[in-house]
Amino acid sequence: MKNQAYRMALLYDFYGDTLTDRQKEFYDLYYNEDLSLSEIAENYGISRQGVREVIVRAEAALTELEDKTGIIRRFHVMQDQLKDVMDAVKAIQTRNADLYHDGEIEDLAYAIIQALEKLKQE
Repeated sequence: MKNQAYRMALLYDFYGDTLTDRQKEFYDLYYNEDLSLSEIAENYGISRQGVREVIVRAEAALTELEDKTGIIRRFHVMQDQLKDVMDAVKAIQTRNADLYHDGEIEDLAYAIIQALEKLKQE
């Protein structure tokens, strides 16, 4: 269940702006506020099935966008690649510290690390 909740949160984070206001509201209440379908239905004066249909349509729309664009998949691949680059730069720093003590190599490694940190935040 946690994987499904994580997946739904990612889909919403990446594509949530494409949903209608009602879909956003119900989706947020269901997945982020952890309200049940019955609680949402009661608060909005509609049937439980009506709430479920809105959420299912939202899930389908978000899933379809990911299936078509693959942005989340590519995001994960890019995060793995950034980690690999960071590991390589740290290995260069260690080797430089152990063998060469070259200030220019250290400065360049530091610049790369700073750039990687900025990329991770975006």
